[in-house]
Amino acid sequence: MALLSLLDVSLSFGGPAVLENLNFQIDPGERVCLLGRNGAGKSSLMRVISGEIKPDRGDVFRPGGAVYTRLTQEIPDDVIGVVRDVVSSGLRPNADHHEEDWERDVRVDDLIARLQVPAEADFAALSGGLKRRALLARALAGQPDLLLLDEPTNHLDLDSILWLENFLLTEKLSLFFVTHDRAFLRKLATRIVELDRGKLTSWSCDYDTFLVRKDELLLAEEKQRAAFDKKLAQEEEWLRRGVKARRTRDMGRVARLKEMRGERKARREVAGTVNLRMTEAGRSGVKVIDAEKISFGYPGGPLLVRDFSTVITRGDKLGLIGPNGAGKTTFIKLLLGALKPTAGTLKHGTQMEVLYFDQMRAQIDGDKSVAENIADGNETVTINGKTRHVISYLQDFLFEPDRARTPARVLSGGERNRLLLARLFTKPANVLVLDEPTNDLDAETLDLLENLLVEYEGTLIVVSHDRDFLDNVVTGTLVFEGDGRITEYVGGYSDWMAEKAKQAAKAVTGAGVADPDRVATKSPGAATPATAKPKKLTNKERAELEALPARIEALETEQAELVAKLGDPDFYKNEAAKFAAVKARLDEVEAEHAAAFARWEELESLAATLDS
Repeated sequence: MALLSLLDVSLSFGGPAVLENLNFQIDPGERVCLLGRNGAGKSSLMRVISGEIKPDRGDVFRPGGAVYTRLTQEIPDDVIGVVRDVVSSGLRPNADHHEEDWERDVRVDDLIARLQVPAEADFAALSGGLKRRALLARALAGQPDLLLLDEPTNHLDLDSILWLENFLLTEKLSLFFVTHDRAFLRKLATRIVELDRGKLTSWSCDYDTFLVRKDELLLAEEKQRAAFDKKLAQEEEWLRRGVKARRTRDMGRVARLKEMRGERKARREVAGTVNLRMTEAGRSGVKVIDAEKISFGYPGGPLLVRDFSTVITRGDKLGLIGPNGAGKTTFIKLLLGALKPTAGTLKHGTQMEVLYFDQMRAQIDGDKSVAENIADGNETVTINGKTRHVISYLQDFLFEPDRARTPARVLSGGERNRLLLARLFTKPANVLVLDEPTNDLDAETLDLLENLLVEYEGTLIVVSHDRDFLDNVVTGTLVFEGDGRITEYVGGYSDWMAEKAKQAAKAVTGAGVADPDRVATKSPGAATPATAKPKKLTNKERAELEALPARIEALETEQAELVAKLGDPDFYKNEAAKFAAVKARLDEVEAEHAAAFARWEELESLAATLDS
């Protein structure tokens, strides 16, 4: 039995439909990731599913007694009390979920311990990351039948993200989640659904395959629309020439033209991409920051930075990695001169122009409009020496004129991030400091930001827990190892993990355990067995190689038919009971296709090698 079913669900807030005739279901045990552009309506869909708002039309079917719990994207302002009480408030009433009191207490204590939040601390006094952990523990405490997670990795450190991944996998929870963290998505999602222009499309594949299929779908849509527009232009030209004969077939053609006009008018275009361009200041000196054995700690507290030395030169791109509360923001202020070290020396280079991106977005005034936050009440901004109207500039960041005039407090998390980027990029900089810039950004904007930062010729210091982002952007990492120690590594997150593995292997080797990487040496005179290599393909392998292309083509045809069926709203209306079987067959076909293609590559490579 489906855990959730949507039938012809529509929702609008006055403009174009946010949700338009959606048909969708989630089966028990699925982990479904929802993708879509910022402002596409992902949070609205989650609120419809959780029952917080009702759709304008359509039905939402939930099994009797099912509990859905949603972890919101933003930290709510109305949560008060100590952490233990906050987590306990998420427990189901005993009338609905019979348990002994000690069992409930044990579960609360276990969640608090595993998420490493202070049980007796006041929730309001916690950092943003610790608040997210406490709210996650509250959501998990009720053992929901369906857990709805809206950007669950926001403000979590790497250890917490890795713990969350493993927890959600081992607990076998049914999930419906939104995330910008591509590594998190790849690890968890069993299915991807995308909300685009009010329509929901299901993709039963991994994320990388989704990206390829999505590009193919958009290309096909573009060709189809170009053909439609050409036909419409031809029909308009025919009508302008005049209907010479008032026969029935001509009037029918006029009627079809009117239908085409209506279809063209109702068309919703694909949202554009953000036009990210940075205003770069003149070049700074070659040496940007020179730190020599600096230490820092607040009066009466432990050292947050201990004997740290480094030289940051122009063009360096450094990532900061560390647990929440380790002092990363304090360390940034220390490097930039906002705080003075309690020991050691810190020198800055010449001609530094610094821009700072605040993860809490404190630089945005919620009472001002989007445009006023950019231009401080002026109608124009100056970008790279050229004057532009603020509304035109904001359109580069996907803010339509009406949206640009709304108060900033109504923006979604991703829109607030885009606004802050738009604000920062009006100012020239040769040293860019970004504190969690990827939070809430959609995948397309995140890719564009990555490309911009890779090409940026200034100096970059970025705090991020997004593993893919670090791997793609930074050239070095500063890792908070604990007790105020900060260690510098070459490369991104994956390079750091590889170096940690090497160090662990060396430590084991030093303890007397054989080095697994050491190559065994052969004694003199030891015979080297010859590896038998076939001189040609066997008849069976040659026949298999010849048959595989047809097999692969047949699987691709069936795959396309199944994907089309799952994307057809009528399928959910007329054959919803067959969803599980069709999805299972699609999974089988994709596995068979991957195996057949791998085997074809293997045999083709072997044949080419033998021929040469």
